[in-house]
Amino acid sequence: MTKLQPVFKNIQERNYQKVCADMLAFTCQRNENTIDEIWFVEHDPVFTIGRNRNESNLLRATDIPLIHSDRGGDITYHGPGQLIVYCLMDIKRLHIGVKSLVHGLEEIVIDYLARFSVTGSRIENAPGVYVNNQKLASLGLRVRNGCAFHGLAINIDMDLTPFSYIHPCGLEGMQAVQLTQLGIQASRDQVALALSELMLKQFYS
Repeated sequence: MTKLQPVFKNIQERNYQKVCADMLAFTCQRNENTIDEIWFVEHDPVFTIGRNRNESNLLRATDIPLIHSDRGGDITYHGPGQLIVYCLMDIKRLHIGVKSLVHGLEEIVIDYLARFSVTGSRIENAPGVYVNNQKLASLGLRVRNGCAFHGLAINIDMDLTPFSYIHPCGLEGMQAVQLTQLGIQASRDQVALALSELMLKQFYS
């Protein structure tokens, strides 16, 4: 039986704190009949650090703002050329748990890479998607009353330098990689469309 389909939205707001406030408001106001929403966003440069934080994973002072976030996980970087997929999903209604959501989101990225004959992989206890032991996609989620928000970030074509200022997701020595370095030339909109199709198949079919 096909599940209630989500609404996919291209969000123009780039400020991290404003988008997070909007996500929290949506989640707090929704009820059992509220349709899930998937937001595609591109943020202005910002370091965000989650609830599993260790401030020492920021290795140097920079002009890039550091924002404390209510998502899970440690520190990461968001900036232009990176696609953020915020998953405002009623996982209770979908009959999935947090681990299944994380695994499914990783699978979506792995399946996308496979279209280009690129092998994506997981690392135990380090959510995300990796290629040749370099981090391509990060995951950070929060669940409130059975509803998830926050989500997935995938590097498309960006300045990766700020990742060298941190231990990405608390992983010492971890380097970031992006689609263009893997030979995948795709716009943000093209990646968003492909991930939308894979998300429907993964969670809503």
